[in-house]
Amino acid sequence: MARVRITDDRGRGLDFARSPSRVVSLVPSDTLNMAALGCAGALVGRTDYCELPAAVVRALPSVGGTKNPRIDAVCDLAPDLVLVNQEENSRGDLEELARRGVRVYVAFPRRVIDGLSHLSRLARVFGVERDASVRDLFRRAYAGLKEAERAREGRAPVRVLCPIWMSPLMTIHGDTFISDMLAVCGAHNVFADRERRFPLAADLGQGPALPAARTEGRDVRYPRVTMEEVVARAPELVLLPDEPHPFSEDDAAVFRALDIPAARAGAVVRTSGKDLCWYGAQSVDGVARVRALVERYRG
Repeated sequence: MARVRITDDRGRGLDFARSPSRVVSLVPSDTLNMAALGCAGALVGRTDYCELPAAVVRALPSVGGTKNPRIDAVCDLAPDLVLVNQEENSRGDLEELARRGVRVYVAFPRRVIDGLSHLSRLARVFGVERDASVRDLFRRAYAGLKEAERAREGRAPVRVLCPIWMSPLMTIHGDTFISDMLAVCGAHNVFADRERRFPLAADLGQGPALPAARTEGRDVRYPRVTMEEVVARAPELVLLPDEPHPFSEDDAAVFRALDIPAARAGAVVRTSGKDLCWYGAQSVDGVARVRALVERYRG
């Protein structure tokens, strides 16, 4: 392949004179992305949380969790590339890999289209961007986005609550991949404008927030909210994904007992989280599945 230069989501330029042949994926989305591009043969390691494709995952050794990979185990696999995510993986682990001379490619897509752009960069890195199957993958992906855009025209979005943790109750700001997936699929994240406040008491409306100067650099995209706020935001649909927190029927019962349109309409739904938060190849067909879920509960 010709020399390829890409820029990762940290703005770092990476040069590839040849396709990597020993890849460790520390991101479940990217394990699937590699397989979708026909490059699973280059994978030599993955995390405990990598699930798809099952046959690929079974054949690979695990190096630990996304937040606590065993760095020695990663290095023992002699990777020429490690796929990581700024949000899913710990900064200290990424810095330690870099310190040991391991080449790290950092992804951090916050939009569905960003995830597809990341997939496209991977295709270039591995020299498969002209393969017929890969071209068809992207054709289907962009056709699905255009169809979703047409379906949204002239229609009010469904007001959706999508929490990501139960105790404390935590949800998503508009500047997140999940929120954009909802928007693409004809829904509106009812907490899109709600940033996280520090300390916890401030986030829960029980005390003053720290001044901006004291919280600079902190991620404010995952606010902790109260049930009173949920009621005030009046969601028409509550989606309870099975990851990152595995919401249970007991959790669903809590929301079904609230005085909100979703509870009155029987629209408190447990669902798979992969279509909502896995970026890249999962979105190719995932957009249609999330759209169908939203439409099923449209009032």
